[in-house]
Formats: sequence, structure tokens, C-alpha cells
Amino acid sequence: MTASKKNLTSLPAWQALENEYNRIKDVRMQDMFAQNPHRFEDFSLSLEDFFLDYSKNRIDANTVSLLLKLAEECGLKEAIEAMFSGEKINSTEHRAVLHTALRNMSDRPIYVDGEDVMPKVKAVLRQMEKFSEAVRSGEWKGSTGKEITDIVNIGIGGSDLGPSMVTEALKKYQKKGLHCHFVSNIDGTDLAETLADLNPATTLFIISSKTFTTQETITNALSARKWLINELGVAAVSKHFVAISTNRKEVEAFGINPDNMFEFWDWVGGRYSLWSAIGLSICIAIGFADFTRLLAGAFAMDEHFRTAPFAANIPVIMGMLGIWYCNFFHAEVQAVLPYDQYLRRLPAYLQQADMESNGKGVTKDGERIVSYQTGPVLFGEPGTNGQHSFYQLLHQGTHFIPCDFIVPANSLNEMGEHHSILLANVIAQAEALMCGKTKEEVLAEGVEEELAEHKVFLGNRPSNTIVVEHFSPYYLGMLLAMYEHKIFVQGVIWNINSFDQMGVELGKKLAKDILPELKGDKPVSHALVGKILEMRNKHDDTSYTA
Repeated sequence: MTASKKNLTSLPAWQALENEYNRIKDVRMQDMFAQNPHRFEDFSLSLEDFFLDYSKNRIDANTVSLLLKLAEECGLKEAIEAMFSGEKINSTEHRAVLHTALRNMSDRPIYVDGEDVMPKVKAVLRQMEKFSEAVRSGEWKGSTGKEITDIVNIGIGGSDLGPSMVTEALKKYQKKGLHCHFVSNIDGTDLAETLADLNPATTLFIISSKTFTTQETITNALSARKWLINELGVAAVSKHFVAISTNRKEVEAFGINPDNMFEFWDWVGGRYSLWSAIGLSICIAIGFADFTRLLAGAFAMDEHFRTAPFAANIPVIMGMLGIWYCNFFHAEVQAVLPYDQYLRRLPAYLQQADMESNGKGVTKDGERIVSYQTGPVLFGEPGTNGQHSFYQLLHQGTHFIPCDFIVPANSLNEMGEHHSILLANVIAQAEALMCGKTKEEVLAEGVEEELAEHKVFLGNRPSNTIVVEHFSPYYLGMLLAMYEHKIFVQGVIWNINSFDQMGVELGKKLAKDILPELKGDKPVSHALVGKILEMRNKHDDTSYTA
């Protein structure tokens, strides 16, 4: 029996978990550690040098058994195989979901509508290798004969968040003298500030848009094209622009040589696309060899997810822990806390990956969800910065917020005691969330009675800690694939389609209807538009200086 055939909350395992919650909700994790000297070993998992400690969770062996039973009752095993096999699990758009094919390092064919997609995947990878090495070596030159020094990726959503996050995360691996920039916001400031210090003769633009019609991306691309033409002339466009798209006609009309168009497919979702040609900026920045290592790390996690028993399966355990807190403890928020400055963009990337995937209120069967909640709000900031920002709320606030701590055992930039202090902090924060501090302990420290309650930490707040040997391309690939699969697991349990994003469409459509009012091409029907036009027309001089 799967959740799609029977209401999720009526499943036997769900009902058993409701009883389990009542049994365990007041049990303290410290007591669980005291009762089981092997708890750390019993509640941790490894994949090569990728380590998950989930011992600081409000669970015991019985809880985990029931959570995995729920996964079985929801047909998770069959859903995993359906995704990897190329079935059209994106039910609303009738598409396969095969970002895993983009990093398939085996000789295993993967079929969509009877066609093995791997030859096309490998052909695009060869194209990316050839082009990236030409740019990195200086063989590819701009229209004036100068080598490229700056790459500007223009995209939005998955065409921006993934590449910008990964290039930042792997900054240590980037070619010296080659700089990557990312423009996504329709706010002209984003593009203007990016172009301010760039030389058109040494700048290469990557326009990332599957349809080549995305409003924000094409508006930014046309402005960048105008900037280039003003300096170098229209003939220079073909040497300074390449496209990642499927719309050959629009790419050619823009002035881009179709030989410099990199293809991807409708079975590649935007927020899962960094592994595809959308990752061209990554490939140029770190080189094709390290880009391949990024893919290989993701593939290793893919194989683990597909084949490991649920009890030893890192994404499954992570996903089911999220179900436990979201649906039984009614946690509405999840914190992702990377203790690595290179991963500072990871929370923003995971916001899209998780909240766009599982921010759904309708089941695959088209029924409104009323008896349980779906995806959590996700936020985060790199440690130790976050400790001096929102950790106050994590420790003493009224919200129940499970946390993921992420840290490398070794730093890529050893500077005295810096990394040891960082490691001490991440371990201490997880311990503090779990243990807290009682009023008796506070008073024993000599704190006055009237102040004591302010220094109490309730504790018993759960966290996972992920440790990797160091954040090489390989282990970054593992981490990102782990989160992708965690999100997939939760979507299966909730019986939602994690691979469409129809919630972004309404606002965009309304914006197109409002734009003519702002341009004066249509009578004003919005009071706020009228007020804004009044303010825009108030001064003729709209040039502002500091």
C-alpha cells in the first residue's frame, strides 16, 4: 500500500509514529547517550570520507525502525528505481527526472522514451571540455585577440544558484587570473555593478536559459550585448557570448554562433542543472578534470542512494529525520549551518532545491493537503558568523528548529589555530543544543536568582553533523547529491511532485500585465503604480551620487 493509494496519515506506520512521538517527545537525548554507550556508533553512517553523525536526534532504534517502515509503506524503494530508470515521475509536466544521468559514470544506459540518453550527455561533456580548455589555455580569444579574463554567467534560479554556489565553494581550485561573475537579478544594479570594472575585450558572457525567453535573463543579456557592442561593435558578439539553451533560432538571432550553443534537455530540472551544460562556468573556472570529479562524487552518492539498505542509506535517513520533525514535532523551519566560508552560498542554493521542490500543497493525485504539512522553511549562514546572529533563537527561542552542521575535518587554508577553533565551535554548538543548561546548573555557577532563568538553555534540540575529509570537488558533489536525494525522499513520503514549480508562475504573469502601465502603454489600474509614477516623474534628474 502506498501513500498515493491511501491517505498518508492512515498508513499503519504513520499511526505508529504518532504513538512513538508521545512516547519519546519528553525523553532527553542526554539520557539516551547515558543508557547506550554505543549510541554514537549506532547512529552514524559513512560513505568513504563522508560521515554523518545523527546521534543527536530525538530518536532511538524503535523510532528509526518505524520511520523506515513508513518509507516502505510509501513505496520509496520503487520510487527511487522509477527515477533512476527514466520513468516520467514529473507527473504534472510528463517528464522524466534524470539529473542522475548527467553524472552517470558507469556504462549503464539510461532510457527516456526508448532512447539511451547517455550518448548525448557524453557529447555535451566533450563539448564542454573542449570549450573550457580553450578558454583556460588562452586559445579562445576575444574579438580583439586578447585572452579571456572574466566570465559572466547570466541566468536565474537554477541557472544561477547552482553555478554561483559551486564556483564559490571550489574557489581554491579555480584558475588564477580567471574570474567568474554571476548576474541574475532583473534589478539593473546587479548587471551594472558587475560590468563596472570589466573590460569588454576580455569578457565572455554565458547566457543560461533553456528557452532563451526567460524575462530576467534575456533582459540582462540584451543589456550586456549593448554594453559590448558600444565598445567593440556588433561583430564582436560571436566571440564574447555563448549560450546554454535548446532554442537554436533565438540563440542565432541574438548573434551567438550555434556551434557555441550547449544543449540540455527537458528531463533536467532547473534546480538540478548544475551537473549539465549549465555548469559550464564551473567547468571553465576549475577545469574539466575537477568538474568530472564533482560529477563523480555525486555519482558515488547516487549509487549509494540507489543500492544501500534504508537503515544504512544516508539520504534516506536524512529525509526520514526531516519527516519526523516536520510532521510529528511540527517543526516548520530547518537550519543548514556550513562551517566553511567557501560554502557560504550553500543555504541559498538549498533554499531553492528544497523549498521550490517540496513547497507544495497538492498531492500527485490532485488532492489538497490538509492533514499534514510539507516542506520546511530553510535558512542558514556559515559558522561562526551565524553564532553571532541567529543562534540566540536556536538555543533559547520558542521555535523548534532542527539543524544540520556541515564541516570539513581539514581546511584548505591552514592558518595557525583557525581551523581547530572552528571545529571546536561546531562540536560545541551541537552539544549545547542537545544538553542545554538547567537552572540548577546556572545557580551553581553563582548567578543571582533573578537572573538565573535568563541563562537557562532548555536543550534537547536536535542536530545532524556532516563531516568530510575536506571539501574537494568530489566531496562537494557527494554533499549536493545527498541533499537532492533527501528532498526526493520527503517528496515521496508527502506524495507530492518535487519536480515542478508552478507556484512561481502567477506573480510573473501579473508582472507582465502591470509592466505596460509603468511604461505608459496602458491606462493605470493599480493605485500603487500611480504613486510610483508620481515619484518617478517628480524629478527629471534621476542620476544620484554618493
